[in-house]
Amino acid sequence: MNFNDIFKSNILDKVTSFSMLDAVIALGLAFALGLFIFLVYKKTFRGVMYSASFGVSLLSLTLITTLIIMAISSNVILSLGMVGALSIVRFRSAIKEPIDIAFLFWAISAGIVLGAGLIPLAVFGSLFIGVIMVLFVNKKSTDNPYILVIRCDGDESEKDAMDYIVKSVKKHVVKSKTVAAGSGVELTVEIRLKDMSTKFVNEISRIAGVNNAVLVSYNGEYMS
Repeated sequence: MNFNDIFKSNILDKVTSFSMLDAVIALGLAFALGLFIFLVYKKTFRGVMYSASFGVSLLSLTLITTLIIMAISSNVILSLGMVGALSIVRFRSAIKEPIDIAFLFWAISAGIVLGAGLIPLAVFGSLFIGVIMVLFVNKKSTDNPYILVIRCDGDESEKDAMDYIVKSVKKHVVKSKTVAAGSGVELTVEIRLKDMSTKFVNEISRIAGVNNAVLVSYNGEYMS
């Protein structure tokens, strides 16, 4: 080794070994799969407020992960350096829905598989996951639990309200009962509806001594 070898760079060797066609194909497929993941997320979203930026981030994650895996797949030293660099990054964005974590892992996994060159696996796997997401996330259940909150004046109105609940719902469990001097009684009851009808709540509110009745689903949606 002479003095010139110390400063010799292999950047030109990396340039000649780089295949533009492979990069275009991988990133093009990453964009298509990322867009597919974004559309599935948009179709299956069931939260309160839809975030368009999160959907775009799924597309970006697929592209970025594909790019990173393509860069480190043929270089062990570079892969170790990339792991060290990513380990110091801290992500503090709050995940609002548990299903969002599945979409994040889906986008990252699709990028990893594409970057590794396993194109058939990435395409087939993403299509299969997309079908499963659409079928199960949007599946409507007729046995959803609800929380019924009743405020009444005293024991008699409480008994009348509970009697009406027993004959109007499929299942009920008293979760809490609060009694305050001068404020009456507050009942919190978990119920299962018989025929997905909430008309009985209106009838409970008309019972003498019942001040108000509120039916709340577990995802925060109110039904009157």
